[in-house]
Amino acid sequence: MSDVDLQSEAPALVDPLRDLGVQHGPDGPTLRIWSSAATSIDLVIDDAPSERVVPLMRDAHDVWTGSDPRLVPGRRYWLRADGEPLSDEGVVTPFDANVDLLDPYARGLARTGSGGWRGVVIDDSFDWGGVGKPHTPLDHTVVYEAHVRGLTRLAPNVPDDLRGTYAGLAHDSTIAHLKHLGITAIQLLPVHQHVDEQRLVAQGLENYWGYNTLSYFAPHAGYASRDAQLGGPSAILREFKGMVRLLHAAGIEVWLDVVYNHTAEEGEDGGPVTSLRGLDGSYYRHDDLGHPIDVTGCGNTVDTSTPAGARLVLDSLRYWANDVQIDGFRFDLAATLGRGPDAVFSQDDPLLAAIRDDDALTGVKLIAEPWDVGLGGWQTGNFPAGWSEWNDRFRNRARDFWLRDIADARVGGTAPNGLGSFASKFSGSSNIYTRERGPLAGVNFVTAHDGFTLADLVSYDAKHNLRNGEDNRDGTDDNRSFNHGAEGPTDNPWILDARQRASRNLLATLFLSAGVPMLTAGDEIGRTQRGNNNGYCSDDETSWVDWQLDDEKAALLADAKALIRHRRQNPALRPSRFGAEGTVTLSATDMSWYAADGAPMPDDAWNDPHRRTLLYLAASTPEIEEFNRVLVVVHGSESGVTVTLPDHEGVTAYEPLWTSGDAFEVAPRAPGDQYDVLGPTVTLWKAS
Repeated sequence: MSDVDLQSEAPALVDPLRDLGVQHGPDGPTLRIWSSAATSIDLVIDDAPSERVVPLMRDAHDVWTGSDPRLVPGRRYWLRADGEPLSDEGVVTPFDANVDLLDPYARGLARTGSGGWRGVVIDDSFDWGGVGKPHTPLDHTVVYEAHVRGLTRLAPNVPDDLRGTYAGLAHDSTIAHLKHLGITAIQLLPVHQHVDEQRLVAQGLENYWGYNTLSYFAPHAGYASRDAQLGGPSAILREFKGMVRLLHAAGIEVWLDVVYNHTAEEGEDGGPVTSLRGLDGSYYRHDDLGHPIDVTGCGNTVDTSTPAGARLVLDSLRYWANDVQIDGFRFDLAATLGRGPDAVFSQDDPLLAAIRDDDALTGVKLIAEPWDVGLGGWQTGNFPAGWSEWNDRFRNRARDFWLRDIADARVGGTAPNGLGSFASKFSGSSNIYTRERGPLAGVNFVTAHDGFTLADLVSYDAKHNLRNGEDNRDGTDDNRSFNHGAEGPTDNPWILDARQRASRNLLATLFLSAGVPMLTAGDEIGRTQRGNNNGYCSDDETSWVDWQLDDEKAALLADAKALIRHRRQNPALRPSRFGAEGTVTLSATDMSWYAADGAPMPDDAWNDPHRRTLLYLAASTPEIEEFNRVLVVVHGSESGVTVTLPDHEGVTAYEPLWTSGDAFEVAPRAPGDQYDVLGPTVTLWKAS
């Protein structure tokens, strides 16, 4: 959307709020800050051994402006604001002219000796060396969700001084692992400067994940190397950009997990006042009586239905997408951003449309976590076209099919669910996403940073979170996991074999399904959190990726690589559109469904819990790539079955490509041939 278009919807979003923060123009450096509630704002510049105070002037649009030649790279600065604490709408702004506040647009931050924060003017020059964004199409995308520190903190091939840093993530050995695995995009847990919640500090814990943002423009200093930290905010930013450049040079996109729904200022009752709250309380949501509205569960909710709130989000996105060359964003609790002035979610929300249509964000991937904790907060499938979403229904059904259904069958003799829901999710979730949006609207995942790892998902029936200090109350109880006969570590070979097979089946479901697959870092090598399903406060070996491989982990890694390779080589597995019965839709998949006996799947069989075998014949409808056809055989039972390869027009042979089950002869077979499947298995065949 152009500025003209955006202005027609909400004029205050564009011209009056332009160029906020420190800008360097022909008349020298200028600072612009928005606040409708303040009666005075001072810019304070560190001019050691004294302070330089510059009163800012207010315009008709509540933008405060001041200039000073001292606002040069490396200079520290902050704000002091005063005003009436209670607005006409009943919103409280705790003004205190003695409290130092951060510029919400500060692109560099530094600590003070007393533990406070200062904005820092940065030198943003950087030589990109001609390296541009990879622009990987979504249908070719394989996402890897990772934590900057956790990914390389234990990496043996990364130099000690770079482990757990931006530079460590961009080290040759890290990039080699991602490339060999087949990853096309790395999605980083929050890298905006964040701080620990007061509650965690009191408990002696840390916010490892980083969903507690202090600044939407400054990279988190704690993830920079020591040399960069000593060099200051400009050096930290250069290290971050260097990471992006090296990943791009390797063809890997960089996506950021962004937290625009709340800030580190927590609740009004005792939360810290560091920036937005001290400038204008209307940056946060309130009801008609001025009471806070919290739909995030974090003490506050940024009100993105206001021009200033929406502009803060858009300007942050533009900065990271252009100045830092970020390729995509995963929006934490994105339903919050789609709530209007009435706090009700709408897929037609102006901000969701503005983000999608902004010319400055053209080509940027937009991924919603499509829920929050407020009323009407679960919105999977309801975001507008142009957005993709984390598909939690895919996650739930994959876990049910391969874990809980099999666990229940051990007790009751029959799995409680049939094949219908699994087949729907496997083929792109057309019951969730509209035909206009297509299967790429869904980002499929089996695990994520929150919840069990893949290894723990098949090893624990219940969470084990006592180390988090909340008496095991934290973390979800809806894990849909199965320990296969023993809770946690075991040396029982039968249980270990069942767990390994279940892991392979879950990975196969992830990578052979239509949609955009997302793998959690370390799942490909059996990373465990020892049953902790909420590692948000574990900045230690509990959460870090352990790169030491035994035979079992090496085998799992080989399977993950093979599955991603087969996905890449077989376009029938990754359609970008939904087809329609009776017509040919380019870049869709022509689907045929068969039962274990090779006959077409009867309509009344889809929800029959006794049927646990599915043959999915997928043929591409070429628009760009060559024609391709594969057969995926899924058997979701510990009881054996004989499978008959289907007789389908145009298919004369089936070549086995990969199986999660017992190895069998790798030789082409003909339609009508039979083979035995022993236990839960996924097998991929090339159909020709």
